[in-house]
Amino acid sequence: MGLLQDKTILITGGARSMGANHVRRCAQEGARVVFGDVLEEEGRALAAEIGETAVFVKHDVCDPDGWQEIVQVAEQQFGGLDVLVNNAAIHLNCPMENETADSLRRHLEVNVVGSFQGAKAVLPAMRPRGGGSIINISSLAGIRGIWGYSAYGASKWAVRGMTQVWAQELGPDNIRVNAIMPGAISETSMFSLDEDPQGLEQIVSAIPLRRTGKPDDVSDVVIFLASDKSSYMTGTEQVIDGGRAIW
Repeated sequence: MGLLQDKTILITGGARSMGANHVRRCAQEGARVVFGDVLEEEGRALAAEIGETAVFVKHDVCDPDGWQEIVQVAEQQFGGLDVLVNNAAIHLNCPMENETADSLRRHLEVNVVGSFQGAKAVLPAMRPRGGGSIINISSLAGIRGIWGYSAYGASKWAVRGMTQVWAQELGPDNIRVNAIMPGAISETSMFSLDEDPQGLEQIVSAIPLRRTGKPDDVSDVVIFLASDKSSYMTGTEQVIDGGRAIW
């Protein structure tokens, strides 16, 4: 029996990259997964690959009505909702001098407001279950200043802050809220240096473990925080970066 047996999990941005890895791994651990994304073709293909324990919904995290719809799908298909993984995000590496206010607003709308709307939308479904787990995917850029990450970093610092506030507010309902802060994770759409040996070598040289992470390194922690094994953890920040944040 898997760690997530009989739990229903909602994952945003689940059609590709690290989000798709979360969907696959949670399903393998026995979860029933509802996942959303704006990438409809990729999402439907992934749901077909997994089978009846996964349902895809075309979903934009910026749309409040879309949040109501995807939560209703979880309740109608699987009888309730236990876990939300706020994974969907956009990412741009750009020096502040060339950054635009519109880009900053877009990062905040998707990465911050999208997560905020998700947390609000799932509460009515989680409370009747006696609690739940909200997992916010932040970033190493939400811990330290990284060149070129004015907009992205601002959004991920905000996600980190909201996590701690929600943990305080939702704790009495037995709803746990934790953040995951990935560093350089290869094989994802947000890490584009795999074909740039010089740039990759520079990053790896600053990581104490001397390697980039894999999607499974992050999915392992998602599964742990979604499971009952983490039942006394809330408001935490799980850094998955090979030690890079310590320099």
